[in-house]
Amino acid sequence: MKKYGRSRTKTYAVGALALLAAATGCGSSGGGTPAAAGGTPSTAAHPSGGGAQTPAAAAATTPAAPPAAGDPAAWAKWNLKPLAPAPAAPADKPIKLERTGTVPVFSDVKTADKVVFITIDDGAEKDPKFVEMLTDLKVPVSMFLTRDIVKDNYGYFKPLQALGNHIHNHTVDHAQMSKVPPEKQKSEICDAQSALTQQYGTAPLLFRPPYGDGANTPALNGSVQQCGPRAIVLWCESMQIHDMQYQAADKKLKPGDIVLAHFRGPKDLKGETMTQMFGEMLARIQEQGFAVARLEDYIQAPPA
Repeated sequence: MKKYGRSRTKTYAVGALALLAAATGCGSSGGGTPAAAGGTPSTAAHPSGGGAQTPAAAAATTPAAPPAAGDPAAWAKWNLKPLAPAPAAPADKPIKLERTGTVPVFSDVKTADKVVFITIDDGAEKDPKFVEMLTDLKVPVSMFLTRDIVKDNYGYFKPLQALGNHIHNHTVDHAQMSKVPPEKQKSEICDAQSALTQQYGTAPLLFRPPYGDGANTPALNGSVQQCGPRAIVLWCESMQIHDMQYQAADKKLKPGDIVLAHFRGPKDLKGETMTQMFGEMLARIQEQGFAVARLEDYIQAPPA
């Protein structure tokens, strides 16, 4: 099996717009800076139905214990060294969300813990070996799923969810949100919110706009408010094939950084598999001495 060592191949571009979020100023968001005003505070209920939990109810049932550490033999199976274990989740959550009103936009979390948070977008690649890998390693991730990309196999993500990984909203069909009118923005978010709630039993608490585009606009903030998610999440680093792209000039991870990756396979990764890319990302995180924590353990969901 391929060893996940440092490789200096040419960085793979996620897309021309993939780092639009850099304009938000990673590291200055303070873990929950509101977007510039916008929209009337919404009192719409989170989509439920089918006995689904609201985000607040889901958070209440999530244990505060740190993610379980993987077995060293399991790490060796993937030719990796175990990451340092994440600390226990903080009792006083750095990010506190409100039930109504303008939603915050953040790309990192204020914490002294030497942790980063892995988020994985879209859902195009559905490699069963990746489910096996996360089951073995117990590394927490947050999934931002695009409805039309995952609807052919909603079931693939359920074993990942069963490991304690949360599912969040990434629109219906990956539209560039600043290029569509407000009603289209609303349908992109609300229709995905309904579908993901129905399929996974919990209303997504967080939203990520494709490419990070429009994250700080009043129009998008208003649409998010109306559809149920209570925060817009961006990122500080994005994983390519072997290396990360950094928004910070010093090209170093910082405590509380949110890292972006994608469910992608050999066609988009120049022959690399999803598990190989993920292993490379873990190696990059380990090289800088960080652990991986669960993003939702640092977020206080709004009261029910």
